Amino acid sequence: MIKNKIQIPIIYEDDHVLVLNKPAGISVHPAAGHRVHGNGKTKEYTVADWILKKYPNLVSVGEPKGREGDIPRPGIVHRLDKETSGVLVVAKDQPTYVFLKKQFAGRTVAKTYRAFAYGTLKKERGIINKPIGRSAGAFAGRATGERARGELREAVTVYKVIRTGSDKKGKEKAGPVSYLELFPKTGRTHQIRVHLASVQHPIIGDMLYAPKRTPALGFKRLALHACSIEIDMPYKGGRKLFTAVLPKDFKNAERIIAKDS
Repeated sequence: MIKNKIQIPIIYEDDHVLVLNKPAGISVHPAAGHRVHGNGKTKEYTVADWILKKYPNLVSVGEPKGREGDIPRPGIVHRLDKETSGVLVVAKDQPTYVFLKKQFAGRTVAKTYRAFAYGTLKKERGIINKPIGRSAGAFAGRATGERARGELREAVTVYKVIRTGSDKKGKEKAGPVSYLELFPKTGRTHQIRVHLASVQHPIIGDMLYAPKRTPALGFKRLALHACSIEIDMPYKGGRKLFTAVLPKDFKNAERIIAKDS
């Protein structure tokens, strides 16, 4: 296992639930290609590694081993892309894991994201309702419409424009940009990224869905942050909202766009 040099802030913790603020640049768990054949170690340090080191008892929490073998997913109820920062919920026991998974499957979890995207959207509020399938042009990608292959699954994203502007003082000269708040009503792989790219407003720094776009607002990664999540707590703990503070690159981008608006 790679030596841990990553600090993961804990937003909330009790006997059953752990809520983290995942930094950008760390995978939630290893993919099949991240395992080193023969010794079972990971090629990169992941959130799953951090959890197992801090909470070794969670090794048995989650889905049983299946086709992906020994890939660890200790108590991890959902996932975020490697370059996405923000709220991540972890179950600390199996009954809680099952309880939380049912909420995600039943779409009763309320999720809010923030993102900076290229261009200016025509409407300040809107809904992107486009089924998503595997991309015909990218191995790990997803797509909508004619570029999608295989089973198309329902995908709905509600958005609101917080502010529009540009990065006039930056060296990138990327043109107009939009600061968005997004509310995914379904949980498809890359959903927000694919939906924004499908309406010609991909997220800044998205090297999969906008590889040729000029960087902007100082971002050196995907400009997407899982801002909050609202869930029903186990054992009659009521409904709680958890919020992840914005990272430094988001705060910096907010300042840049505010000066231009």
